[in-house]
Amino acid sequence: MSQSVPHPRSGAKPLAKRANHRWWVLAVVSVAQLMIVLDVTIMNIALPSAQHDLGFSNDLRQWIVTAYSLAFGSLLLVGGRLADIIGRKITFIIGLIGFAAASAFGGAAQNFAMLATGRAIQGLFAALLAPSALSLLTTTFSDSKDRPKAFAIFGAVVGSGAAIGLLLGGALTQYLDWRWCLYVNLIFTVGALIGAIILLPRRKGDDVPSFDLPGTITAVAGLFCVVYGLSNAETHAWSAPQTWVFLAVGVAILVLFVFFETRMRHPLLPLRIPGDRDRGGSYLAVFITGAGMFGCFLFVTYYLQEMLRYSPVRTGLAFLPMVACVMIAAQISTIMLLPRIGPQIPVALGMLLAAGGMAWLTGIQIQGNYPVQILPQTILVGLGMGFVIAPAMNVATMGVRPADAGVASAMVNTSQQIGGAVGIALLSSLATGAVTRFLTGKRPTPVVQAEATLHGYTTAFWWSAGIFAAGAVICGLLIRPGRTQPVTSGENESESVSVMI
Repeated sequence: MSQSVPHPRSGAKPLAKRANHRWWVLAVVSVAQLMIVLDVTIMNIALPSAQHDLGFSNDLRQWIVTAYSLAFGSLLLVGGRLADIIGRKITFIIGLIGFAAASAFGGAAQNFAMLATGRAIQGLFAALLAPSALSLLTTTFSDSKDRPKAFAIFGAVVGSGAAIGLLLGGALTQYLDWRWCLYVNLIFTVGALIGAIILLPRRKGDDVPSFDLPGTITAVAGLFCVVYGLSNAETHAWSAPQTWVFLAVGVAILVLFVFFETRMRHPLLPLRIPGDRDRGGSYLAVFITGAGMFGCFLFVTYYLQEMLRYSPVRTGLAFLPMVACVMIAAQISTIMLLPRIGPQIPVALGMLLAAGGMAWLTGIQIQGNYPVQILPQTILVGLGMGFVIAPAMNVATMGVRPADAGVASAMVNTSQQIGGAVGIALLSSLATGAVTRFLTGKRPTPVVQAEATLHGYTTAFWWSAGIFAAGAVICGLLIRPGRTQPVTSGENESESVSVMI
């Protein structure tokens, strides 16, 4: 079969220009995604300073984080579908502008209510921005041989964003002011907005004839209740009504959501998307990694600052080797392994590496040593997360119809967000319970208190190791062996199939 080769003066230059254009699109959406991910942790470092400056109580402090999580987690599926209907460039730009405006509003806060409101509005626009960014990446590299490389870079950004947030938050809080942890988003936004206006293609929304109102209401209400219940579990017992009632109601509403989606002609979330084994396994992998990842960052941060007396900046620097390993493993798993052996082995291997790293972290001591007790362990966890996140995000958005790219991308972000909320709530309650049991019957001297706190950290690390180990087994069984490739079936509909090698 003969192939037509473009003339050097006609076709080659436009093709090269389009290929170069794709990488600039990747840069734009990666900056936006980094802004969203690091905002989850950057305010954790700034909270004590913000609390002192604005004078609000410890009981209210958690709402600075929860307000963002509630809006973000509960509206992601709606944001993804709006991107499909309105057009991803439009929703991306609206999300950027809204997120920046909310950041400026929160940074100028004069009281708790103003700061919490700004954080909630940030979450709202993040729910529009995050699925728009990932779906733009999906459609830009849909049929390109560069797709693995693009998702390797994007996955590295997602996996390292939380640690970068800790470093950046520490530096801004220590050397400037806590308000800059919010104002810094304006700097990110300017570059991303200019790139979006110039580079992103003008494209109208996809043909989605009607908006699924019952699905929208039940999805938002169900996810809101689940996230709110998990947030309460961080500060209350699991048996407290404000925890279990909201969790039970949230699960019940989500069951109703699934019921509606099976009967709607144009559902908010077509069940064929999570129903595919490879995509479903990828969503689960992102969920489990989110739970373990945020738990790792949380308790290692506590240990470094409370036990080893690290400053916020030094704490952030301590995570840099882990960030580097996430990036390296993301490149290896997505560029080298995924095209050859598929996602099953990299995901399962990554889970096992992360489990080993978390189990190794249980050897920490009160008078700890970072090069011996933290550095090699977090490097192993970072390698594990890099092997999981990038391939899982690639496969989770592979082979979906163009009209479903936004909501499929939203499912990735929802999985990570809910996974992080579950991980933080579960591990926090387990650590607190371990401390309480350790102190029972003992005189609470400073040494005993320190030992109890250390016992709480190691308990959280053991459970996190168990979560990753279980994830290796479950995802290893659920994701099919072999290379996963999209094939076209039906009218403009792609489904992913597994090709055995």
